Amino acid sequence: MIKLDINGTMHELEVEEDTPLLWALRDTAKLTGTKYGCGISACGACTVHVDGEAVRSCGYLAVDAVGTKITTIEGMATDKLHPVQQAWIDEQVPQCGYCQSGLIMAVSAFLRDNPSPSDAEIAENITNICRCGTYPRIRKAIRRAIELQGGTQ
Repeated sequence: MIKLDINGTMHELEVEEDTPLLWALRDTAKLTGTKYGCGISACGACTVHVDGEAVRSCGYLAVDAVGTKITTIEGMATDKLHPVQQAWIDEQVPQCGYCQSGLIMAVSAFLRDNPSPSDAEIAENITNICRCGTYPRIRKAIRRAIELQGGTQ
């Protein structure tokens, strides 16, 4: 049994020591917004925040998250949508939508640390895979999110 702070709520979860955080979130905590993509931390569909840092949860053990604050896509919006979520809607980014929660989590952590990135910095740091190839809309949404957060382009 482990206790995890997920989206500001303590959860007692019964998981094995080798359980990835992804499966603790999806199967045990029933927070299914975080998606399984590749299982090797390559695609980013499973990205969540652990103490504010973007983490690919399929390669991060749930037991290693004890004592941290975990945020999933379900915890991004409070009174209103997070600026990155709003930008995704404004720019109609998703096609199938499967990878989008991981992308939103990766972009929101990145923009928090770098509110006015260059195109090269975006390309270097946002490495999530979108199998539908919506990269032009993703880049446009990142630029809109920067504006919504009060940054410059």
